[in-house]
Amino acid sequence: MQFDPALAARAAFERCKSELGSDWSTAVDLEDTFSSNAGEIARHAHLELLALADCHPRARSFQAFCIYITWQQVTEETIARHFQTGINLCEAYLAASDGDLDDDREQITELHESFKAGLGLTEEDEIQIEFRRDTPKGGD
Repeated sequence: MQFDPALAARAAFERCKSELGSDWSTAVDLEDTFSSNAGEIARHAHLELLALADCHPRARSFQAFCIYITWQQVTEETIARHFQTGINLCEAYLAASDGDLDDDREQITELHESFKAGLGLTEEDEIQIEFRRDTPKGGD
């Protein structure tokens, strides 16, 4: 990875205050719990942050923040569910951007590939590409 997801999370979180309105104080409390704990407490705070993100689907910086902290969850607890959550969040973020450039798009694209690689999905894609290349086409 060409960046530090923890630093990117911090920067994205600092930008999202105006996006969350009255939910900002809740986000601050949950982020503090997530950042200062591990295990079940951090996992619960992560889920609550994701639920808050669901309430603010247009909050781009907050959505980016949630993607970055999902990567942190992956490094804390390497399970398929976190990788899949990361993929889903990245795909929603990237689909909503319509190709617009923003502060996080390049990094989220890189994380998307990392989440997929964690589930072995990039290897499958490479195999499929090779299969299509080796498959005879009409008229061959």
